[in-house]
Amino acid sequence: MNRYSGSSQSSRSRHSRRILMATVGGAAFAVAAAIIFLFATSRSIAQQQRAPIVSPEVGPDNRVTFRIFGPDLPDVAVNLDDAVAEPIPMKKDEHGLWSVTTDPLEPDYYSYTFSVHGVPIPDPANTNVTPNLLFMEDSFHVPGPASLPWEAGDNPHGVVHRHFYHSQIIGDDRDFYVYTPPDYDAHAKKSYPILFLLHGYSDGANGWTAVGRANFVLDNLIKSGKAKPMVIVMPLGYGNSEILKFRFRAFEHPEVVKDSFDKYRDALFNEVIPMVESSYHVSKERQDHAIAGLSMGGAETLYVGLNALDRFAYFGAFSMGGLAEDYAKDFPSLSASDAAKIKVLWISCGKDDHLLPTDEKVRDFIQSKGIKVEWVETPGHHQWQVWRRNLINFAPQLFQ
Repeated sequence: MNRYSGSSQSSRSRHSRRILMATVGGAAFAVAAAIIFLFATSRSIAQQQRAPIVSPEVGPDNRVTFRIFGPDLPDVAVNLDDAVAEPIPMKKDEHGLWSVTTDPLEPDYYSYTFSVHGVPIPDPANTNVTPNLLFMEDSFHVPGPASLPWEAGDNPHGVVHRHFYHSQIIGDDRDFYVYTPPDYDAHAKKSYPILFLLHGYSDGANGWTAVGRANFVLDNLIKSGKAKPMVIVMPLGYGNSEILKFRFRAFEHPEVVKDSFDKYRDALFNEVIPMVESSYHVSKERQDHAIAGLSMGGAETLYVGLNALDRFAYFGAFSMGGLAEDYAKDFPSLSASDAAKIKVLWISCGKDDHLLPTDEKVRDFIQSKGIKVEWVETPGHHQWQVWRRNLINFAPQLFQ
């Protein structure tokens, strides 16, 4: 399946920008090289002749101003985290300083790049970088009230643990993360339920904590009594290296994707889960196991989870993308008799997401098997602002 099939023109333009971030070749290389030279030169001049540039600057009215010094740059725009349909053009003043101020933004965390003649570049004034395996973006925070679930606040916080291991199944060294809730007690008589939370394509295993702020979301939901204390396991979602080598054309190679999904499943079941069960006080019962993920992780949630109903009882697929459309082949044994085993099957997608038609097809297939799907459409594109809110609404349904 082409991961971007059915996308709107604005969606395709956003993804083409990310492809440029990941790979530049041919004639584009010459353009990029010239831009980098101008960028480095202008940065040096700026450091010598101007006061430090503040960018981005978040105002008290939640308007955000971006700035970059580049008197010789041909044009500059801001690519803002898919929160807007198209790049925002910037204007240059008589001193060579480009700037633009947005409309008020909702409190949240955002990512962005500058675009010079169509080539994305980072903001030299911003040291906050959004972690990703295939492209670079900067980030900023529009603060909101402490009551927002992704804000740190002053409530008790859980702990995020990072584990390293060598995968015999995949043949590489990799990591996974484990969140333990604020009241976690390894010596308690009760065992904690587990949510396996999967990242999207191009993210690392830290996607849900470093960008999604899942640990803060759960801290706040647990404190308010909206969610049960749970352990969250966040593994690396690639079962082979080839899926990343193809970059943003990976999903045009279904054999590579299936191999990645299969080996990822095997590593999860035979390596990650045994390590978690031996290191943490967690339940081994299927009714205490949930699996959820975004984009590619949403596809893995369904592919791995619905074919292992002896292991999981709760499922959440956020903006799911990556399955081939031969669903009968991917889910050969799914039937109405499985409905009683599934406590929650939650599928959601942004209304402006290019994957919405794909998610609707998956929903319809599952429902045709006599299985109830909780279907949710939210405002937004294929973006973290959507997925944070998905987690906020999904987590309270677990282990009730």
